[in-house]
Amino acid sequence: MSTPAVEVSDLVKSYGPTTAVAGVGFRLDRGAVLALLGPNGAGKTTTVEVCEGFRRPDSGRVQVLGLDPVTEGAALRPRIGVMPQGGGAYPGVRAAEMLRLVAACAANPLDPAWLIDVLGLAGCARTPYKRLSGGQQQRLSLACALIGRPELVFLDEPTAGMDPQARRLVWELVGALRADGVAVLLTTHLMEEAEALADHVVIVDGGRVVAEGTPAELTAEGPDEQRLRFRAKSGLDTALLVAALPEGCRVTEPTAGEYLVTGVVDPQVVSTVTAWCAQQGVLAEELRVGRRSLEDVFLELTGRELRS
Repeated sequence: MSTPAVEVSDLVKSYGPTTAVAGVGFRLDRGAVLALLGPNGAGKTTTVEVCEGFRRPDSGRVQVLGLDPVTEGAALRPRIGVMPQGGGAYPGVRAAEMLRLVAACAANPLDPAWLIDVLGLAGCARTPYKRLSGGQQQRLSLACALIGRPELVFLDEPTAGMDPQARRLVWELVGALRADGVAVLLTTHLMEEAEALADHVVIVDGGRVVAEGTPAELTAEGPDEQRLRFRAKSGLDTALLVAALPEGCRVTEPTAGEYLVTGVVDPQVVSTVTAWCAQQGVLAEELRVGRRSLEDVFLELTGRELRS
C-alpha cells in the first residue's frame, strides 16, 4: 500500500510551560522498522504516545495507517499492537491469563499457547505478573502487543531488562514481523539494537529531530576519516602520540581508558600506537579499526553529559 504506516509532520506537544515535542516529523513505511532515538527527556515517549492515540497533539499532523489516532482511534486500535514501557498488565493476573484476555479482544488472534511457548514463558504461565522477573514481564508485554496480528507495532524499550538470549529472540521476532509486512516503530537506548534492526533511524533531542537516515547513512564517513580504538590505563598523556602520528590524525579519550584515533589509519599508524603504548609501559587492549558506530553519531549529536 502507498499510504505509510506512520506519517508525522510538525508535531508539537507541551506540558504546561515545558515543550516536550517541538516540531518533530518523520515517516515510517509499511513493512519497515524505524528506531526513534534520543536521550532521556528528548520527547521520544511523548511522540510515540501521540501516535498511539494516548495523547492529543497541540498542533501538527499525525496519520497512523491512514487514520487520525485521536479522532479515529476506535478504527485504528484493532490494527496496531502496543508494548509500553510500564508493561501494561494487571499486577495479580497470571501470565497466560493476561495473554488470553488480550487475545479475547482481537478478531483473529494468534494462539496464546503458541506465543507463550515461542517467547519462553511456558515455565511461568501460571505466575502472577507482579512476581515475574523484569525480562519475563517484558516478554509478556511483547506477546500482548503481537497477539492480535497487528499491521503496525509500537515497541517502547522492548528489550529493557532482558538477558542476551531473550534480547536475541526479540530481534529475531522483529525481523520476522518485517518479513511479514508489519511496520515496527521502536524506541531504545541500545545503539547496537537500533543499528541491527532499523531500516531508518530518527534521532531527537530537545523535542526536535537532529538527524535521520539509514544506519549506513548516519555512520558514513569520508575516505580520510577512519577510526582506531583501543583500551589502556586511563589518563595517559597523548601529546607524544599525537606528535608521532601523521598530520591530520587526532587522539581523544571519550571515556576513561578508551582511546580513539581518527584520521587515515594505515599499518604505520597501528604500529605507532602500539609503540607509544610500549613506551608508556601499558598494553593496547581490544585494538580495532573500523567505521564510527551509531553510538558515536548519537553522542556527537546529543552530547556526552548525563541527562536526568
